[in-house]
Amino acid sequence: MAQLTHEQYDALERAVVKGTRVAIRRRGRREYVVIPLALRLRDGRETIETRHPVTGHDLSLYLDEIDSIEVVK
Repeated sequence: MAQLTHEQYDALERAVVKGTRVAIRRRGRREYVVIPLALRLRDGRETIETRHPVTGHDLSLYLDEIDSIEVVK
């Protein structure tokens, strides 16, 4: 998924504001359920700065490496 749709961006931005969990699948690897903290630009690439809800570990995920994203309700 090189680019998110407008609806996906809106949902992701709402998740950042509300602290809602999102499920992210990355390049056929396992699924991450994380809390998005911010959307940033790093080295010319968009990233989602996240935190694992149980362990508290921070994780940066590049949008161009994400296969799917879904807000967990």
